[in-house]
Order: sequence, then C-alpha cells, then structure tokens
Amino acid sequence: MIQKLQKKYALSEQGAKDLVQGCIACVAQNLTFLPPVGLLYLLVRDLMQGGVAADRVLWYGIGCLICIGLMMAATWWQYNATYFATYRESGVRRISLAERLRKIPLAFFGKKDLADLTSTIMADCTFLEQSFSHFIPELCGAMISTTVVAIGLLAMDWRMAIAALWVMPVSFAIVWFSARIQERLNEKSMAAKMACADGIQECIETVRDLKSCNAEENYLVGLQKKIKAVERRAVVSEFGTAVFVVSATLLLKLGIATTALVGSILLIQGTLDVLTFFMFLLVVSRVYDPLQGALQNLAAVISTRTNIARMNEILEYPIQKGTTEMHPQGYDVVFDQVGFAYGDGEAVLQDVSFTAKQGEVTALVGPSGGGKTTVTRLAARFWDASQGKITVGGMDVSQIDPETLLSMYAIVFQDVTLFDQSVLENIRIGRKDATDAEVIAAAKLAHCDEFVEKLPDQWNSQIGENGCALSGGERQRISIARAFLKDAPIILLDEATASLDVENETSIQSALSRLIQQKTVLVIAHRMRTVAGADKIVVLADGKVAEQGAPQELMEQQGIYARMVRLQTEGMDWTI
Repeated sequence: MIQKLQKKYALSEQGAKDLVQGCIACVAQNLTFLPPVGLLYLLVRDLMQGGVAADRVLWYGIGCLICIGLMMAATWWQYNATYFATYRESGVRRISLAERLRKIPLAFFGKKDLADLTSTIMADCTFLEQSFSHFIPELCGAMISTTVVAIGLLAMDWRMAIAALWVMPVSFAIVWFSARIQERLNEKSMAAKMACADGIQECIETVRDLKSCNAEENYLVGLQKKIKAVERRAVVSEFGTAVFVVSATLLLKLGIATTALVGSILLIQGTLDVLTFFMFLLVVSRVYDPLQGALQNLAAVISTRTNIARMNEILEYPIQKGTTEMHPQGYDVVFDQVGFAYGDGEAVLQDVSFTAKQGEVTALVGPSGGGKTTVTRLAARFWDASQGKITVGGMDVSQIDPETLLSMYAIVFQDVTLFDQSVLENIRIGRKDATDAEVIAAAKLAHCDEFVEKLPDQWNSQIGENGCALSGGERQRISIARAFLKDAPIILLDEATASLDVENETSIQSALSRLIQQKTVLVIAHRMRTVAGADKIVVLADGKVAEQGAPQELMEQQGIYARMVRLQTEGMDWTI
C-alpha cells in the first residue's frame, strides 16, 4: 500500500507513511465528536424517564470532561500528523525533484521550459502541501468515520439508516464520475498558466531587445492576452468543479428530509419510538456537515492529479547510470560511427567517426547546425548517443556514471553561467576544495586579475545575478579560470574566446596553450585563425564528418575548410 501511495501521490516512503498516519488521526478526531452525541442521547432519555438523578449528574460532568480531553488529544495528534508532517514532506519532495533533475539527461530539458520546471518544484509542491494537510486526510477521515457511524445506525434501525444514508453514495458518485471532466479542465488551466509564466519570463529576459526595437507595447498586448486566458480558464475550471460539488451537496441535504419523513411515518405507525427518532435526527445533522467538506475535498483531490502527474514526469524519467570506477588507458576520445537524434526523431549526427588524441588539439569546425556542439555534449555524456560508441581512454562513456565521467572534463561554454556570489566563489566552482591562493593563481592565468583588482572588494566582490556587473569578456575569463582550477585531463572549449577582444584573446590563447599540455583538447570555433594551430581539424557538415586531417592537409584539398578560411580572410578586408 505504501508503494502505491508513493506512486499515486508522488510521495517519499516516509511521506506515504505520514499520509496514512494523518488519515488515521483524522478518523480518530472525527470519532471523538460522537461520544458527546451519545451523552446527549442518554441525557434526553433520562429526562424523558422522569429526570436526572443527582449521582447521574456527576457522571455526565465527568463524561463531558472525558469527551473534551479526547477531542483535544485527537486534534493535537491530527494537527501534528497532517500539517507538520506535510511541511516536512514538501521539503523532501522539492529536494528529491531537484536531485532527480540533476541526474536526468539534458535531453529532458530540451522539452521543458525553465518556468515549467520552476512551477513544478515550487507551485506544485505548494499545492501538495495543501492537499496532504487539508484534502486527503480529512476526506479519508470523513469517509471512514461516516462508515463506522453508518454501521451503528444500521444496527439500531435499518429503515431509518437507509433513509438517512442513501444520499451519501449518490453524492460521492456525482463528484467521482466528474473526474475526467475536471482533469481536462485542470490540464487546460495549467497549460494557460505555463504559457503565461513563459511569457512573463521571456519578457523579463528580453526586455533589452524589446526596448531597443520599440516592441514593448506589442509584446505586452500578447502577454495581456495570456493573462486573460489564465483568468478565463480559472473561471471555467472553478465553475466546472462547482457544478458537480454543489449538485452533490444539495442532494446530500435531502437526507435530512427523507430521515424526517420516514421517521414521521414510522412514528405514526407506532414502529419507532420518539427517542430513536430524535437520536437519528441528531446524528444525521452531525454526519452531513463533515460530508459536505468531504465532497469539496474529493473534488480537490481529483484536481491534484494534474500537479502530481507533472511531478511524476520528473521522478519517473530515466536517469543516466554507470560505474563509478574508472581505469582509463590514456585520455583519447574516440567517436566510432556515432549517430544521435533528439526526442522528436530529427537526426543531428550520422556515422561520426574520429579520434581526439591526448596531447593534441582537435578542432571542430563547420557550418552552423552541423553538430559541433552536440559532439562535445555527447563526449561529456550530457546526452547518450543513439547509435555507435564513444570511448574515453578505452572506456565506453555510456557505462560510466555521468558525474564520475565529468571529473575528467573541464568545459568552457560559449554561454557563461555565473552566480550571485563573489569572484572567488564563482571560480572555486571548478574545484570546491581549492584554497584562496589556488583560486587566485588560476584566475591570474586567465587574466582575471586585470579587472578584479579594480572592483570595490576585489576578489570578494559580488558580481550580481549571472555576473551582470561584468562585461561579456570578463565573464568568459572567469569561466576559463574555472577550467584552469579544475585542471582536468580533457578540455572542451566551445567558442571560449568568442567574447574577448583581440588583445585579451591573444593573452588567453597563450594561457590556454599552457593549460592544454599533455591533455586531450576539443575546440569548437568559427574563427579559423583560432584553430589554425590545431593538430587536427574535423569538419562537420549536416551531421557528418565531411573532412578531417591537419590544417595544411585540408587546405591542400580545397574543400569546406579551405573555403571557410578563404571567406574569413576576404571578410577581414571588408570596410564600412
């Protein structure tokens, strides 16, 4: 049962156990409200039989105190078993989602927007809190305690029990059979929310371009439509739920009428005494109140399916696994007839074969969209190849744990990601146990000291979200400093000097030449002078290896590489 609850409600094992405990606590709390009804029944019976004896008054007083004590204890247990346990589970769930995302292949992120994933971790988990602290335990508590009461009523008088209880299964059936409709409404509402969140995030991220193109007003018109769509879908979703819940609640109220009607007929016929009739009216009025809330909770539980499905999509997505033990024979990176296609089936690479040898610089060049970046991502196992084999030092990368494999790589991306921390801490990401002296030494190799020492707090200066306080070239140099600090045997450079001016590019290339000694280096570059000194050139075009060899050999072949060099040389003569 625990495993089923885990899957059904996207819970951890402890969370599923806490949910069961919360349901039991709610049942206990609801049942503690029944003894006062019994006391009242006994009191009315005594009054109808001629009054309450003096010694019975003391027992009624003690009974009231016991009832109050039971209700307080059950309420305290229920509060701890639902609210506190739910808050713990919500934290565990957010961490487990983030941990799962850390292990999921990057192919998954190509299908998901950042706003969507953020909403799953924050908004869906918040809804989970509400569901498991209010909806599910109270629903289970109401249904189980009502079942217990129903059994007691049937044992007392089956005719009156049927008159009182027939509305319950019918009311719940109305809400339950509306589940499919509610799910569709919730899915459309969620889609509208995600479109709106994407639009808001896109607006914030691109505000500079929108301003420069005077496109703010037109963009905001479209964003306003998305906001209105969220409002419209919310109204429709709420109305769709209310139609069934309100109808079921109105039907539930008929139970009081049928109880009174049947009871009156039985009283007239003389087959029911007044005290039993009174007791049924009293119990029915007490039972229907929590059931009204239970109907609303049932509808709310149904609506959580959309949120739970979004979380389960992450939690159940296959992760990359492999051995954590590595015994490489050198650090040559070999592609052997490698093919790759994204989830939509579009082929990106076909039969790609080449070897990037240790101690050499292998440059990947070619037209945009040829698959250069994909090759480096496959080498680091950001994705798994669809066919063929990639080895590092003779080891199949698909059989190595991704985090263990990445310990052999230092990567400098074209798009640099920095954190709102100090310069030191941003560079220290390359090796977390590095001392300040080691970090500064690596930074100086990347010529970071030239701009860092001009900052207010120098190496301890906060650089803002994604390094917004720095220029593009300064951000790139911090990224290169990370690679120096990590000092891994394999280096991937994706347009590492693209954001640098000519002077800094020359300095960085001089520093890189010291970094790459006796290492395997894969370089992606569009500027041919950047890779002119490479040991080997691999030209990728349309996902295939069109040419490969030393730069001079490719120049003599007069193929794609020679044409790219010629075009860029001619472009240098262009003037305004």
